[in-house]
Amino acid sequence: MKHEKLDYVEFAAKDLEATKAFFKQVFDWKFTDYGETYTAFDNQGLMGGFYQAALYSRSERGSALLVFYSKDIDATMKKVKTAGGEIHRPVFDFPGGRRFHFVEPSGNEFAVWSDK
Repeated sequence: MKHEKLDYVEFAAKDLEATKAFFKQVFDWKFTDYGETYTAFDNQGLMGGFYQAALYSRSERGSALLVFYSKDIDATMKKVKTAGGEIHRPVFDFPGGRRFHFVEPSGNEFAVWSDK
């Protein structure tokens, strides 16, 4: 841990099991459960967790957007779709590369970018 640096992020999840399965399948995340209503992840560049709640994070509602990096954005998008993710904003170009946004099974929005 580094002093005064971002260390942990938390998200609501209406379906913890579906959210865990999605992130395991797409990004190979490992989880540690703390009771029935909380699960944590680590070794992802930023540690964090999901707590049971009927809420979700979306950038159009003012929520922060966490963005994954991918060496192969098309392959990552295919994995997101296969695992049950919804493409919220298809791949688009921006000055630094390409990006798409997706929604995981509990409704939280994330993005993936590539510099190619």
